[in-house]
Amino acid sequence: MITLESISKKFGPRTLFENVTISFNDGSRYGLTGPNGSGKSTLLKIIMGLDEPDFGKVFRPKKVGFLKQNIEDFKNFRVIDSVIYGNNRLFEAFKERDELYEQEMTDESGIRLAEIEEIIAEENGYRAESEAEDLLVGMGIEAEFLQKKMHEIPLDKQFRTLLCQALFGEPQALLLDEPTNHLDLESITWLENFLNKYNGTLIVISHDRYFLNSVTTDIADIDYDTIIMYPGNYDDMVFTKTKLRESAEKEAKNKEKKIAQLNDFIQKFRSGTRASQVKSRIKEVEKIQPQELRKSNISRPYIRFVPTDVTPGKLIFKLDDISKSYDDKEVIKNFTYDVMRHDKIAVIGNNGLGKTTLLKMISGTIPPDKGTVQIGHNVQTGYFPQNHLDLIDKKSSITLFDYLKSKKENVVDQEIRSVLGKLLFSGDDAFKEVKTLSGGETARLILASLMLTNPNTLVLDEPNNHLDLEAVSALAWGLEEFKGTVIFSSHDRDLISKVATKIIAFEKNKVVFFMGTYDEYIAKKSNG
Repeated sequence: MITLESISKKFGPRTLFENVTISFNDGSRYGLTGPNGSGKSTLLKIIMGLDEPDFGKVFRPKKVGFLKQNIEDFKNFRVIDSVIYGNNRLFEAFKERDELYEQEMTDESGIRLAEIEEIIAEENGYRAESEAEDLLVGMGIEAEFLQKKMHEIPLDKQFRTLLCQALFGEPQALLLDEPTNHLDLESITWLENFLNKYNGTLIVISHDRYFLNSVTTDIADIDYDTIIMYPGNYDDMVFTKTKLRESAEKEAKNKEKKIAQLNDFIQKFRSGTRASQVKSRIKEVEKIQPQELRKSNISRPYIRFVPTDVTPGKLIFKLDDISKSYDDKEVIKNFTYDVMRHDKIAVIGNNGLGKTTLLKMISGTIPPDKGTVQIGHNVQTGYFPQNHLDLIDKKSSITLFDYLKSKKENVVDQEIRSVLGKLLFSGDDAFKEVKTLSGGETARLILASLMLTNPNTLVLDEPNNHLDLEAVSALAWGLEEFKGTVIFSSHDRDLISKVATKIIAFEKNKVVFFMGTYDEYIAKKSNG
């Protein structure tokens, strides 16, 4: 069990949460929700003792698994040692044992070795490498990588290794901050199954709605300067929270109406013969004065892509026998496909199979080694790269306003202000420098540029990365309503289910073209 007792935390002038007392129970799996900047990651750091609350105390179990993002600290570790580091007592015991074996043996070192062997036995250390290997393989990391140094393996596999580190050693509690980042659909499914069998206390932050609905038994929502607990998964929380808010707003309106009626009576008969009734009405007004409803910190962006009046031809992209290799590895081979007007195509599959490469060739960012990518008549393409640095120089001092102004000729200032406001950049936010933006803010700026320039075709590579749940939901809505053509990659199953009408699936050793929705594709795949 994890208990917070009278916890308060401010960030500058802003209160994140105040005087919060709450418990996270064993056997329950909590989704920690709230928009970007609400304090979710800060709360996990406070629980772990990596950040201090302004007031209050935290009580946590002895062994807590925590998903770290400090890849650089482990660059010279073997992959399997990085996982075992998740049980620090065991890791240090192994390290000290190895150091003692390298020294000349004495009575003192012999006694210490015996003590270390006891620690290793207590921590189930003789199965450590086997357990670490099971976690790594389950997370999609091939056996050939296990003995390599962290810096020698792909970046996404380094992140997966740190996730295995958090899961290692049967921790009594797990704190996971965006664990599905850098995971493909197969690995996410494995993680869901693992967590659903986990018996300790789980607290997880995720922008993946499908994942939260699959894993969580309760939601701890940061809002109204506090943390409110809701039973059920994310969708249950949204339903309950919406109903409670609607009920509170209705009650406030009814009180205002009643007060208006009472005040009319008071004004009408104040100086007449009904003084006692007036006094009674005044007392009643004082009793039912409505409390001001606290403002929610949830803000949903308004995302709408409106294509220009220029209508493209029926054929948007013709991919004719294209191939692409990096060094000696052929990523795309003899790929042929026609993208038609109004198609909404999801490109799915495990990492490293060529999804990003395909979208880069379609967008014209890179050329194929062989074959051709033919762009149809009047096609105007808007591109969202997985790596935001491909579009935005994060070292630049250019402001958001000037960045957008450079994207469209003869654009009026009000048009820029309007699109920034829709993406939650209000007031002086327009004059922030792009180098100061967080990942989520950078993603929203790129989406703002696409809304401003009105392309009739969108090529999007993991556009949901770094966005909070409200923004991902708004993005799905915007893509559903879009009257143009969309081809996108994502590991967010909720986004794929809502938007895609066709699927290009990169499976092992083959590419599958499916005419239908993601749910239909999964059903067909399940039935063989």
